[in-house]
Amino acid sequence: MIGCYVVSNFRWRAAAGGLPSAPVRRYSAAMHNDTAPPHAPDLPRRAQFNPLYRSYLVLVGAITLAITVVGIPLAIIWVLGVGQWWARHYFDKLECELSDRTVRFRKGILFQVERTIPLENIQDVTFIEGPLLRQFHLATLKFETAGQSAGQAHDMSLVGIIDAHAFRDRILSARDELRQRHSPAAHAAALAASPAQAAAGADAELLKQISTQTVLLHRISEQLDALIAQRQAS
Repeated sequence: MIGCYVVSNFRWRAAAGGLPSAPVRRYSAAMHNDTAPPHAPDLPRRAQFNPLYRSYLVLVGAITLAITVVGIPLAIIWVLGVGQWWARHYFDKLECELSDRTVRFRKGILFQVERTIPLENIQDVTFIEGPLLRQFHLATLKFETAGQSAGQAHDMSLVGIIDAHAFRDRILSARDELRQRHSPAAHAAALAASPAQAAAGADAELLKQISTQTVLLHRISEQLDALIAQRQAS
């Protein structure tokens, strides 16, 4: 009965326009180029968050407060004002950016969490979509890194990224490309190219020295010719 009251109140406000009802966009033009091939370099890439995440935060907070009878009045206050203010500011603070070497994200209001994760340390990015999240077209991305403790699980997850599955694939693709560049095969190719580059540099230096010596010999020859001409004239 308590849960029905909270959900009904929440739906009424959503229908009245107090809460967003649909995602605004999938990706901005600056973030996505449909003409570019899948392997085209498009980094850094900043994630966009679904505005429905604010509604989700308000509902989850109301349900949490309404679990106990004492919390029902607080749940009503939460839904009608405080929760919307908090959800709006929490949403505005969300950031996530993927570069060619790291994933950086920030979240929180009073206690902000900011993480910069090297792509090479990422073991996996888990895609989670529960029943309630699915109702709001949301999903959770959970980052799993080497040496991660159990207490860091909440700090290493993000909810509400638009096209979360595609963003997850881009993270893993960037990680694989970075590892491939640093792989033993790539390192061996670089070492194999080094002797050839060194030989080319040595040849260029030798040609430069020969050219300098040729100019010097030409000047000496001109001075000798001038001295011979002076003696013959005298």
